[in-house]
Amino acid sequence: MHHITTPDNTRLYFKDWGAGRPVILIHGWPLSADSWDDQAMAIAEAGHRVIAYDRRGFGRSSQPWSGYDYNTLSDDLAEVIRQTGATDATLIGFSMGGGEVARYMSRHNGQSVIKAALVSSVLPFRLQTADNPGGTEQGAFDQTAQALRDDRARFFTGFFEKFFGVSATAWPVSDELLQWARGVAMQASLRATLECLKSFSSTDFRGDLPAFTMPTLLIHGTADQTVPIDASARAALPGLAHGALIEYEGAPHGLFATDKARLTRDLLAFLAD
Repeated sequence: MHHITTPDNTRLYFKDWGAGRPVILIHGWPLSADSWDDQAMAIAEAGHRVIAYDRRGFGRSSQPWSGYDYNTLSDDLAEVIRQTGATDATLIGFSMGGGEVARYMSRHNGQSVIKAALVSSVLPFRLQTADNPGGTEQGAFDQTAQALRDDRARFFTGFFEKFFGVSATAWPVSDELLQWARGVAMQASLRATLECLKSFSSTDFRGDLPAFTMPTLLIHGTADQTVPIDASARAALPGLAHGALIEYEGAPHGLFATDKARLTRDLLAFLAD
């Protein structure tokens, strides 16, 4: 198994597929790098080196007590880039992973990065405040945290149905995929799950947006109930110097599964430019 070790002795598992200009894939909460497998295969087959790693506390990485703030998480990304020797890389962050991309750009000056893509991303700021009225109320995040503490497995059942847009009239993914997602989510530590919830719900990335000085692609579903598009991609776009937004009409949050063929095509086109 491939691992790198961070300065605080956290071991991060990563996949390293293919050869060519590197593409680093950063997964969302509460999953692992495996959620990117369909896109990773296609990107590697198209002639790129693909690096996808499990965030600390998730998947096959170590489960330390601390380090779930975005400064530390972006430092983990910096270590992945440094220890794998990835230069002229494209960063692609899904959901919570968009935060690592943003904080890496500002905290590490975008070193070794030439492009960025944000898919269903939490940017620019999830929490409702006086100067961010379109955000989500703190009480909603508190309810999620309590549900995780009460019965994490049960919570994930409803969470992933919303995540993938499952309803009485729409069933865009299989029962087996829902079961897989729940299983992957349960691999993470409860501590990491709760602390990362706190981080992505409360971190303000508006000050990080000017650090995106390179081509940046946003992809977001208009029916995303997990991270609504009006408060995320549409709000972030004006702050990106070289940003472009592709909206998937009627699509939910988990685009890597529900719209995987289209997402793969759009990412490959962005990488080819």
